[in-house]
Amino acid sequence: MTDWTAYFTELDQLPAPMRATLLRDSRRLKFPAGTRLFGPGQPAGYLLLLISGRIRVTQMSETGREVVLYRVGAGESCVLTSACMLAYDDLAAEGVAETALQAIGIPRATFDEMMALSAEFRGFVMRAWSRRVTDLLSLIDDIAFQRIDLRLAARLLAMVEGDTVRATHQQLATELGSAREVISRALSEFQRRGWIEQARGELRLIDRPALENLTQGAER
Repeated sequence: MTDWTAYFTELDQLPAPMRATLLRDSRRLKFPAGTRLFGPGQPAGYLLLLISGRIRVTQMSETGREVVLYRVGAGESCVLTSACMLAYDDLAAEGVAETALQAIGIPRATFDEMMALSAEFRGFVMRAWSRRVTDLLSLIDDIAFQRIDLRLAARLLAMVEGDTVRATHQQLATELGSAREVISRALSEFQRRGWIEQARGELRLIDRPALENLTQGAER
């Protein structure tokens, strides 16, 4: 297999024998957009390292509310799969290919061997974990303590292309870990103020400075 470790700055520093083991045992994977890569209750058969594309990882509550936990981008690993491999536990969330993607799959046996023998590989896995835990703590803080209108305004600004956000109320609710009804009420208020216009499956930002002022007011 072609040496893919150059896509991952920490792995390309591995000693030659360790890197050779990875290249020998890993699999190059390709998935079209929309592919369900893993789901709750499934075992983690390999560690996913993303060369290109994007994975969306979500979790469903007992009440049926879905929330986006994080996204995996090029040059990153999916920490959920590494956590489950370390704990020999089944997965508790769902991963979907948000775009077409290319990835490397490191099988469990190779993962276990590398974790036991390579301090560099352990560092790669644990640093990825540290970064993601920080992201998840920030997400918990947002959901628990931040006003939904502020979070919604920030999300619209992050998603806008030109002046249009292509997303349904339910998709926005999933992004923010909220209920569709809550998002619909907030969007209706934004529209009443003349900040947005709504259409089926999308909305247009009419007054972007007003949305920016709303989010900046939360930061002060």
